[in-house]
Amino acid sequence: MAILHITADNFQQEVLNSKQPVLVDFWATWCGPCKALGPILEEVEAELAGEVKLAKINIDEEEALAAQFRVMSIPTLLLFKDGKVVNKSVGLAPKEEVLKFARS
Repeated sequence: MAILHITADNFQQEVLNSKQPVLVDFWATWCGPCKALGPILEEVEAELAGEVKLAKINIDEEEALAAQFRVMSIPTLLLFKDGKVVNKSVGLAPKEEVLKFARS
């Protein structure tokens, strides 16, 4: 499964209504740490396939979603379980930390 591109149109279905946990990355194309996190998230997605869904929200395209979840700095990772945010991480993190965060 690939990392999902989330918009306001599919947020409810793909994140809030998901049967499995969803790790959402709030990012932007101009953000250096976000670009560095991209390959890490691809590796994490491969390791957690079937266990946790990974999704990305571009804050420049989805300002309302970023505001709704009070994303002030990027990259910001939010972990959703049963439609609720259960964990938050701000900033670039190594793969091991992202894996631990996703499984929390």
